[in-house]
Amino acid sequence: MSAPLPPKPPAREGRVSLRQYAKLFRQDLLSAQPQRLYRAWMAEFRTPFFRSYLLNQPDLVKTVLKDRPDDFPKSGRVSEGLRPLLGNSVFLTNGEVWKRQRRIIDPAFEGGRLRDTYPAMWDAAEASLARISTVAGQDIEVEEITSHAAADVIFRTLFSIPIEHEIASQVFSEFRDYQRTQPILNIAAFVPLPKWMPRFFRKSTKDAAKSIRGLITQLTEARMAEIKAGTAPDDLATKIMTTVDPETGDTFTAEEMVDQVAIFFLAGHETSASALAWTLFLMALYPDWQERLAEEAQALQSCDFADVRKLKLSRDVFRESLRLYPPVPMMVRQNTCPEEFRDREIKTGSQMVLSPWHLHRHERLWDNPDGFDPTRWDTENGKTCQRDAYMPFSAGSRVCTGAGFAMVEGVLILSMILRDFKVERVEDRAEPMPVAHLTVRSKDGIWLRFVPRA
Repeated sequence: MSAPLPPKPPAREGRVSLRQYAKLFRQDLLSAQPQRLYRAWMAEFRTPFFRSYLLNQPDLVKTVLKDRPDDFPKSGRVSEGLRPLLGNSVFLTNGEVWKRQRRIIDPAFEGGRLRDTYPAMWDAAEASLARISTVAGQDIEVEEITSHAAADVIFRTLFSIPIEHEIASQVFSEFRDYQRTQPILNIAAFVPLPKWMPRFFRKSTKDAAKSIRGLITQLTEARMAEIKAGTAPDDLATKIMTTVDPETGDTFTAEEMVDQVAIFFLAGHETSASALAWTLFLMALYPDWQERLAEEAQALQSCDFADVRKLKLSRDVFRESLRLYPPVPMMVRQNTCPEEFRDREIKTGSQMVLSPWHLHRHERLWDNPDGFDPTRWDTENGKTCQRDAYMPFSAGSRVCTGAGFAMVEGVLILSMILRDFKVERVEDRAEPMPVAHLTVRSKDGIWLRFVPRA
């Protein structure tokens, strides 16, 4: 009997109007797309206001993300939906502003900083195991578990506080509400609106964003006071807030730091929670792989950063999960000058859509594109595709600065969970179906059961 395929949302059938597409997109951008995008090298989407081009051809993706990134800045249409929470963060900015922000942020994630943050990750993983033990044997919505764990990692590594800290707990609670109410794009992504016109955000979205930013401001101002007093811990927040831009001599202002912390939380919490939840589901779906990882995880007996190198199978499984369920399913760039791609004239200001979701499952690039196969990374096809068609953390100069951080965190927590617990599917629950909110999550949650290992 062949192994089951991991769940995949049904593709849209037939053509739809712009109004119908906007409605489908708001509900879920994955199932709003046609099947042909899994084979197309390039596809054009027209509206009365702009042209959008989805690019799957590897050399075109390379042109946009790696060869000429300054010619293809991030599209402002994406920032329309995220601005209430993220302000002017590094995720949304372009040009010299973005370059300055990266010059200040990147040093916090370079060199030995990953080793320095590892104990905080270990403590967060152990805290997660303790929480799981209290619900062992019960039917659990696993995204709640992974969201809690990922948020705990962020607070411990960024501000040296556990999620049980009062403000950390409030931010986590507010963010859960925010991510379920905020679509990836709002109406301004489809219709160009003047700056003075309201953006039609839900009241709950605006209220949650305001509350989150207020809580982050408290943490940031408290840390600035500690830095001034010489009592600040040596964590990521202190490193970022004291790093001087080598070109301007400036550091982040308090308001700028609030913007950056908001994106650290979004990128480091939302994406990690999504990736870990889907990986745990895949382990329940493929128990043979789960047992192999559980055996490998016996190497984790104490907080020793060197043990991470022993987790090869876990890394391959986590990498495969990121291929099948990339947390950020689409990225949008905008061309600043006329282009010609695949013999098509592309006017300035068009939208260049890079879709990890489609690229990672492209039928003309990957062997067994919809199947779960962690061994693919040792094959010639897997190695080629990893270089040319794999970008869960984006690629080029705008690659996620915390990509290495995320890979260690995800593999560590996954391995420690499987070391101590068997993960089983809840049979009377429907198979989880991927949808895109801020990240790729399951429409009705991912229900699993954690059983302590003997």
